[in-house]
Order: sequence, then C-alpha cells, then structure tokens
Amino acid sequence: MSASVFSLIFAQCETHARRMLWAKRALQTVLPLNADRLHELDDAQVAVVDQFVGRFAKLQDAMGAKLLPMVLELTKEQGDLEAYLDKLNRLEKIGALPSVDEWLELREMRNAFAHDYPEDSELQAAVLNRAFAAADRLVEILRHVRGFAARYEHG
Repeated sequence: MSASVFSLIFAQCETHARRMLWAKRALQTVLPLNADRLHELDDAQVAVVDQFVGRFAKLQDAMGAKLLPMVLELTKEQGDLEAYLDKLNRLEKIGALPSVDEWLELREMRNAFAHDYPEDSELQAAVLNRAFAAADRLVEILRHVRGFAARYEHG
C-alpha cells in the first residue's frame, strides 16, 4: 500500500468529517432534539439532519472499512487477523485506536441510523442527540489515527 492511497482515504474521511461538523453547527439552535422539536423542523433543517446522519455514517464506515485496516497494513501489524474485533484489539494495543469499546459504541450509533423509527420520535431524537454528542469524538479519533499513522508513512 502506498502512502498516497492512505492519504486519499484520509482525505475522504476529512471531507466527511468537515461536512458532518458543518451540519452539526447548522443545527445548534434546535439541539438537543426531542419529539416535538423533531416534528417542528422545516424542510431545510431536515435536509441538514440528513446531511449529518449521512456524513456520520460515511465517516464511521470509511474509517472502519478502509482507514483502520490500512493502518494495520502500514504498521505491518496485520498478521493473520481475520475477525474485525481482533483487528480493533490489535489497533488499540499498538496505540492507533484509543478504545475498542468506544469505537464499537460509535459503530452501534451508526447502525442505529440504518433503522427507521417513524412511529417513535422520542427514540429518533435520542439517537440523533447521542450522535451529535459523539461527532466531535469521532473526529478526534480520526485525527488520532492520522497522527499515529504519520509515523509509518515514510518508513
């Protein structure tokens, strides 16, 4: 794997992060959400919520499916790890990932977006509020991974 491929994947993650944080800032006036506020959102605000949800999911997916495996490859720590959890545990052990448990919580949040709860606005609001609260941390983890990987890119 070349450093340029890693840089390209990281740049994609950065784009998702930037747009996710923009959407979060654009919604600050309506946060935290509850069932009533969710129903009162206008079409533009709903579009921004959709932008946030999509970018959160894309960032989490890109990091989990592309960036983190590339870090293992870059550090030559891949070994014969097959299971995703084994890979995450190795990443935590070498310091590339701050916390497996935290990563799995972020993944769980991302998975919650895949489920639509049209009949339960309070649950929708709760899932969104958790994600809004976790968005900055997701970006911090991205930066942490980038800083860790930078030590291996040219070596």
